[in-house]
Formats: sequence, structure tokens, C-alpha cells
Amino acid sequence: MYLPPELKAVNALQPDVSTWWSGGLLLLLPFLVLIALYLRGTFRKRVQYKLRDVPNLADLHFPLALAGISGSYMTEGELIGYWFDIDSIYRARLEAIRQARRTIHFETFYITPGYRAEEFADALAERAQAGVEVLFIPDSLGVIKMSQKYWKRLKAAGVNVRFFHKFNWRVPLAYNIRTHRKLLLIDGEIAFIGGTGVSDYWEGMKEEGQTSPWLDFEACFNGLIVATLEGMFMEQWSYVGGVASLSSDNFNPYLGDGSTVLVTVRKAPSTRSSIYALLYTSLLAAKRRIWIASPYFLPEPGIRKALIQAKKRGLDVRILTVGPHNDKRTVYFAVRERYRDLLAAGIELYEYLPSMMHAKVMLVDDKWVITGSANFDPRSLFHNDELQLSLAEPNLVEFIADVFCKSFAKSRLIKRQGWKTRPLWQRVLGKLALIIRWQL
Repeated sequence: MYLPPELKAVNALQPDVSTWWSGGLLLLLPFLVLIALYLRGTFRKRVQYKLRDVPNLADLHFPLALAGISGSYMTEGELIGYWFDIDSIYRARLEAIRQARRTIHFETFYITPGYRAEEFADALAERAQAGVEVLFIPDSLGVIKMSQKYWKRLKAAGVNVRFFHKFNWRVPLAYNIRTHRKLLLIDGEIAFIGGTGVSDYWEGMKEEGQTSPWLDFEACFNGLIVATLEGMFMEQWSYVGGVASLSSDNFNPYLGDGSTVLVTVRKAPSTRSSIYALLYTSLLAAKRRIWIASPYFLPEPGIRKALIQAKKRGLDVRILTVGPHNDKRTVYFAVRERYRDLLAAGIELYEYLPSMMHAKVMLVDDKWVITGSANFDPRSLFHNDELQLSLAEPNLVEFIADVFCKSFAKSRLIKRQGWKTRPLWQRVLGKLALIIRWQL
């Protein structure tokens, strides 16, 4: 269409509408991100635990004090099995499931399609068809890769499946709260607890260059602790809409001769963290050694300070965490950004080389072991539902210390000078990830 020269000049001076929209969206986007983080509680003040008169691990009142400050349950349990080997963990779980006579209660975060998921479904379906009560709580986000066909098959066999926090438009931000627990209870008599999901990834992610199975940990108990854990499962079962049974089949009054065990449960949402209090108090109680295995090692300032102070007191402080073979590269770079103060204090940081390091274990002195589902990161400590066990069991201490030593030998000890020369792009990505560490 012909336009006179004077109109062309006027149009040339008028801004393009699309340019205005693009500029407006670019300005609006950071604001929307901040609003989302605000609504999720990212800027909410967390409880700062300030302690004095912290007892030694050898003091008789140490378990009582630790249970009180962390809101833990004190019970008893006999440790009947423990494994760092992935095949052994899956084998023990499946054998227990296949031998179940009355009940199977299971809660987990992560399942992906593959051989392990099918093997697990076969065992559950067979027991359900045999008349065993099978209650299953998978996290809706952690199992998002599984097909509807998988769940229909389980339900058709009689497995009662109830998902934790499916997306609900009425409370959309609740989707950020996940259950990260891995708890398997058999017949009200045996309990498995650890960090292993149901996935072929634990065999090693070959596409990522992992040639070895992941390093993880699982423990098995009987005794009174099983009834304690059954109570926690039933509370969660009620939360997801199930009918909780308080029968003697689930709450077996059997009292074994096992060790005293602290059961610490973290329930979201809350600005308080029972597991933070558990870990922090145990760090302050240490007198000789603190060895920590954690894949997503992003400790908050209070825990970092406690670790640095422990090193200054002359303790042997070592951290075993993920190396180049990991399942979350962005988190790995964020973890590395937090090395600065720890390396400066002389704390030994080991990155596991053979494969993904997924174990969650803390060994304090020659006495105290803490393990379960929680990582040393804000998501586990302040967002997820988690479950930890703590106990003083000499055989377990010896076993875990031996696995730590073997794992240190297979790891890269990070040197301060080498850490300083890491690529710029890794530093930038790590710093950006730290900004949203509460949501990682």
C-alpha cells in the first residue's frame, strides 16, 4: 500500500508493539520468579539451634538429650542386616517381600521404568494375589516416568497404591513438598530403611559413563523399632487418604534385646527441622572423628560452622560426596562452590570416582551412626518428608568405617589449588544454582 513520505516518517518514529511486549516480559520475568520463591518460603527465616552443655557420646544422657532436642522417638531394635552393595540391597528387599505372610507396607520417592521396577512389581503383585495386604505410597513426582499401565497392573493384582502429593490446583505450591523416605515394613516384624530407589540407575548410568553400581546404604531391623516405624507409615497412609490399621499385626509388642535406636522424622512444611537438630547436635558432641557421606552436600551456615570448629578442635573431619559421575550436574557444581571455607579449614573432601555416590551416612567418633533418607541439603532438611535412624552399634560402626576407608581410596581428594582453577563456566553455573538451592 502506498504511503506518503510524511506518514512513513511518522511510523518510523513509533515503537514496534512487539518490542514493547518483549521488553515488558523480560522485566516481568524476574519479578515473577521472586514471587514464586517468596510463596515457596525461600526467604523464610529458619530456626537457629543454639546449644550449650552438649554431652559427650559416652554420657548416659546423650541419647535422651539428642532425642529431646531433635524431637526423635527413642526405641529399641536389633540390627539384622546392612549393605552398601546395590545387588545385596535389592536381593534382601525382594526376599523379604516374597516371604511376607500378612502385610507389606512401602513408601518410596523414586522409581523409573526398567528391570528393577518390573521385578519389584512382580513380587508385590504375587503377594497381593496371595492375600497379603500391600500398601504402597510412591511420591507422585519421583515416579513421574512410570506409565499408567504399571500402576493399573499393581492395582489389578490387589496392591493398594496411594500417591503422595499429586498436583492439586487448590494448593499448587504443596507440590514442592515431597516424601523422600525409603521405608519397607514386612509383617510388622522387619523394617528396611535407607536411600535406595527402585531403578536400574543404581546399577550404573551407562549413558553417563558410569561403569560401576552406585554406592548406597540400607539397614534392616526387627524388634520394637518396627512398631515405631509402622506408626509413622500409618500416619502417612492416613495423610494420603488411606484407612490406617492399628491392629496387633502392625504393632507387634515383641521386645528384642537390640540396641537403643533414635528415629527422627522430618515432616513438611515447617521452619523447624528435627533432622537439622539431630545432625547439628551430633557434630557438637564429636570428640575424635566426623565422617560424612552425602551426595548433595550443601550444608547450611550453622552446620558448616560446626564442621569447621570441629576441625579446629583437632577432629578428623572427612566428607565423601559425588564426583564427575552424578545424576544432577547442576547440583554437583553447586556442591563444589561450597568447598571454599571447608578446604581453608583443612577438612578433607573426597569426590567418589567409580560411579554415583548416593549413600547418606554419618559416623561420629567410634560410636555413633546416623543414616536414612536425608541429604545434607536444604531440600532434605527443610522441605521433604524424611526419616533417619541413629544408633551406637559396634559391629555397624566397624563395617561403616571400613566402607568409608575403601571409598576414600576410590575417590579424588580435592586440593585447594586445583579447586581454584576449575573452569569459569562451572563456577558461574554453581553460583547460579546456589541461589535456588532451597528448590534443587
